[in-house]
Amino acid sequence: MAKIMLGCEPAIGSLTPTKKRDYRVTNRLQEGKRPIYAVVFNFIDSRYYNVFATVGGNRVTVYQCLEGGVIAVLQSYIDDDKDESFYTVSWACDADGTPLLVAGGINGIIRVIDAGNEKIHKSFVGHGDSVNEIRTQALRPSLVLSASKDESVRLWNVQTGICILIFAGAGGHRNEVLSVDFHPSDIYRIASCGMDNTVKIWSMKEFWTYVERSFTWEGLPSQFPTKYVQFPVLIASIHTNYVDCNRWLGDFILSKSVDNEFILWEPKMKEQSPGEGTVDILQKYPVPECDIWFIKLSCDFHYNAAAIGNREGKIFVWELQTSPPTLIARLSHVQSKSPIRQTAMSFDGSTILSCCEDGTIWRWDTVATS
Repeated sequence: MAKIMLGCEPAIGSLTPTKKRDYRVTNRLQEGKRPIYAVVFNFIDSRYYNVFATVGGNRVTVYQCLEGGVIAVLQSYIDDDKDESFYTVSWACDADGTPLLVAGGINGIIRVIDAGNEKIHKSFVGHGDSVNEIRTQALRPSLVLSASKDESVRLWNVQTGICILIFAGAGGHRNEVLSVDFHPSDIYRIASCGMDNTVKIWSMKEFWTYVERSFTWEGLPSQFPTKYVQFPVLIASIHTNYVDCNRWLGDFILSKSVDNEFILWEPKMKEQSPGEGTVDILQKYPVPECDIWFIKLSCDFHYNAAAIGNREGKIFVWELQTSPPTLIARLSHVQSKSPIRQTAMSFDGSTILSCCEDGTIWRWDTVATS
């Protein structure tokens, strides 16, 4: 278990906004009655940077952000099972660049939708319980990770339909896994976190031959020699409650629990003794009224800023590259009162979307400052 380093106190951000950027509401959509748990822009393909997807109930919807606050509906998929409730969606693509949507939820079945040809591409069955988050490897966008209530993380190849690796077992999570993320530049490294209050960092380095094999496998996907990865390289207990979101920021990690803040910390691995190591907490970003779980933050493409909602329908936009942290803007609207489950920042951060418990999607755009 990683120990927290003593020494420097973390830098805590001030809740006085710098107003470096000002945003205003340009659109509000009522998608339906059911909560919308996820919203995500397509950062995989530069042709579709203004396209985003949402999931709520048994529906996956694709939209496009147009000029002047306009949001156009492009596609909508309704799952055959009316009791399905999707919790997460991620953009991916296959070898020839066809945009794919990968969605999962309460049923534990992962649906891969071919958004280019408007049809179901594949369904992945494997998780023994609901899927809480899906993330795509930006360097190899055919690879996706899924985090599940069954205490495991799985690595899939969306092109071939193969489950390559399962991160679970002796050193794995002891409760639901709520969030997972690929390292932005180290293709072998991932982070996961969950209801056992820990963040675990895993390495795929010694299993990478299986990842390569998954692209050329000619047998049935079910016959692939899926490998278990049982031991993480670091286990960090920096939160005292559920950890429901973790994101890499270079070699550092942003993670949040239910303590009205998210934190930035540095994992320091001990090469000789896996699982050991230390953690250095660098910065804290306060987010008032953010004390319920399953609220996720999002960043722009270059990780300059992070946007996060709270249970009262407000959004906090933090600058990530300053120390101490600076709050760019605090966004609130008299009619936005419902918990914001997730936000999505556009490529350059000029648009922020939020999806809410009451089935609404809000669009905020930067206001040109004179």
